Amino acid sequence: MQHTPLLLVIFAMFGQTLLTLLVMFIMGKRRFKAAKNKLVDKNAFKTMDLTTAPEDVIVAGRNFSNQFEIPMLFFVVCVLAIALNKVSWVFALGAVLFVISRLVHSYIHLSTNHVLMRYRTFLIGCVFLIIQWAAIIFTLL
Repeated sequence: MQHTPLLLVIFAMFGQTLLTLLVMFIMGKRRFKAAKNKLVDKNAFKTMDLTTAPEDVIVAGRNFSNQFEIPMLFFVVCVLAIALNKVSWVFALGAVLFVISRLVHSYIHLSTNHVLMRYRTFLIGCVFLIIQWAAIIFTLL
């Protein structure tokens, strides 16, 4: 099919969106559980001062914030490639692998939180993002 790379990019973007929503759900569930078990004062949520919250609550909040950092650069490059009609197989593969790296990163962050593994996964995702940018720039030269 002629538009397969484009579909892969759109599905990758949708996958990243779903990951963000899933992390938001996990964050909310952990916050409500902590409040219910009186591990966090409910008033702390008024100002979001969760410094005394359990680690799993803080980690989920950080992971949710992470979804609005590097992934925003992913969305920018994807929209740019679509708008310029520069979605190639290399670009699409980079998009899919980027999202897989973000899934793995979130899984590590929200479970074992092994910092070195998480960092390496983050760097791998950044490499895929760079590949996407390079794929666009190369087609423009």
